[in-house]
Amino acid sequence: MVYLVLNGPCNIIMQNIDEIEELIKLIAKLPGLGPKSARRIILKLINNRQELMKPMINSLNNVFKNISRCQNCGTLKSDSSECNNCKSSKIKSNTICVVENIADQWSIENSTIYQGYFHILGGTITDLSERKNTNLLIDSLIHRVKKDKIEEVILATSATVEGQTTAFYIQDSLKNTNVKISKLAQGLPVGGEIENLDDGTLISAFKNRKGLNGNNI
Repeated sequence: MVYLVLNGPCNIIMQNIDEIEELIKLIAKLPGLGPKSARRIILKLINNRQELMKPMINSLNNVFKNISRCQNCGTLKSDSSECNNCKSSKIKSNTICVVENIADQWSIENSTIYQGYFHILGGTITDLSERKNTNLLIDSLIHRVKKDKIEEVILATSATVEGQTTAFYIQDSLKNTNVKISKLAQGLPVGGEIENLDDGTLISAFKNRKGLNGNNI
């Protein structure tokens, strides 16, 4: 049973409202949130219908309809325009940084240490026997390296078994190209995920990255 007290003009007490209970369950599934936080968020939205709730509904609807994953690099893009990662004029380095997910990309971008292209795999390989997993954009990575004459591929997968397995497979997949392959420097905590690292750790890891195929970085 859910009891919600709306601190609005009418001070209404709501009980057993199915719509609100369902919304609490959905919001509580978001990272870092639980039922208690979800209730506070819902109360805030209900008490600010025009200022918050309506604009948020419109924005979520626009994202749902118009934002998709780029089939070339894996990042998010608007369906009404070209992918910013693939076509950006701000790219200053002919390198590709390979990450597992978009949260990792955003973390690295926020650190401002890296000025090249990104390639978002969309996950990891948990076992080399699963290397044919078509959900991961590994084939498109190889295509980009050859087509765009990429000079260096930086493997920025997490320091987990799955992350390192994926990095090993990508390195093996690129062995017939002339591209430099590097990985982030040691110092990343074992089991650590890129999106959870602070800027200082990321900057150090990029600056001290090591080549994997005999090329100096």
